[in-house]
Amino acid sequence: MAEWSQLPPELLDQIAKSLQAPFDHLRFRSVCSAWRSSVTPKPRRFLPGYLILPNDGISDTTFGFHLSKRSILILQSTRLGNQAERSPHPAWVIKIEEDLPDRKSLLNPLSRHRFSPLPSDFPRVLDLSGIRVCELGQEYVLHSINYKHMIGDDNLYMEKVALKWVSIDGDFVLLTIHVSGKLALFRSGNKRWTTINDMPSPYDDVILFKGEFLAVDNTGRTVNVDVTGSPPVLSLVANPVFGGDKKYLVECEGQLLMVDMYLSIDATEGGPLGFGEDFLEHLAVYMSERTVRFKVYKLDEEMLTWVVVRNLGDKVLFLGDHSTFAASASDLSLPKGNYIFFVDNFFYVSSEYSGGDEDGEMGGGRDIGVFDLESCCIGPLGNYPHYSKIFWPPPHWIFSCGLGVRMFICVVFKL
Repeated sequence: MAEWSQLPPELLDQIAKSLQAPFDHLRFRSVCSAWRSSVTPKPRRFLPGYLILPNDGISDTTFGFHLSKRSILILQSTRLGNQAERSPHPAWVIKIEEDLPDRKSLLNPLSRHRFSPLPSDFPRVLDLSGIRVCELGQEYVLHSINYKHMIGDDNLYMEKVALKWVSIDGDFVLLTIHVSGKLALFRSGNKRWTTINDMPSPYDDVILFKGEFLAVDNTGRTVNVDVTGSPPVLSLVANPVFGGDKKYLVECEGQLLMVDMYLSIDATEGGPLGFGEDFLEHLAVYMSERTVRFKVYKLDEEMLTWVVVRNLGDKVLFLGDHSTFAASASDLSLPKGNYIFFVDNFFYVSSEYSGGDEDGEMGGGRDIGVFDLESCCIGPLGNYPHYSKIFWPPPHWIFSCGLGVRMFICVVFKL
């Protein structure tokens, strides 16, 4: 058998063309000098270092918006031997924000908060020669900028942003949801947002699916948003299904899924027992939304309808503040799939499971919930200790990868 470094260039070219993820392409070129010289680097599209979007046409309460990009990654050690040895060591799911060149912020994958505090011995530089990296998805976030030119922690109405590149020069179009529930569109280079007035029901989620903008409203009615012309044109993708209280769109192995979240209103612990004037005045303080179950559908494009999915098989779905994504349980080194991970307002558990932000919110407030699609059981992440390891704390093997950088690939974290 020929040495890997002696493989013919045409074969190397075919292998490289099959690698879609940037990290896979980068690792391929890092194997040896022959492989690196045989394949040119893939061009990567970056947002300008500090991209400011105007507020005209969408908000009167902010100076503008800063658009940032984040990547959701699976990290798995390649130094743990066979699958039997790997099974007690799940992968680590993280989110990386790349606002500054050569600097990365490490975030909770399902929320906008940083993992904080990181362990004091957490490596600032990771040698990825011993880590398998798989990109699950990307998200874009609009941060409000107040009149003192300070970036706020909250994004634009806490809604997801879908972004589509429309030229090799970096031109883009983004779609999000206005506070009114209408769709809002922005084209790079413009000075004003476009609000789309079609709204039989407020929109819940947007996604870029197979290069097209799709949006789902609170009834499950789903539309394609064609931005090639002006004004944008909406066309029906799927009829309503009704049922739950909030809809999420998720891409899973080339299919479009819709996850319907059902909510219940519960009194928070410590609230008053009676229904007097004081209770009614502070009702929002004493009540909390609790997620009670989910229903999953897949899109039938020909019939323009959503079809119920009763089993996700090996797949696991993630419903975050700013993005949704799917992964296989085998890639995560988890015992089985058919689970949904989501951010919830009801669960209150220790930050050892989720990683707190600088104010401790993820440790003492909103936390990650888990829904088992097979049993319909739901609970906080702490009830699933093996599954919680994919979030927090960092796995023990990550510390052994913070050694001298032998290859051209490294990640530098801002601590």
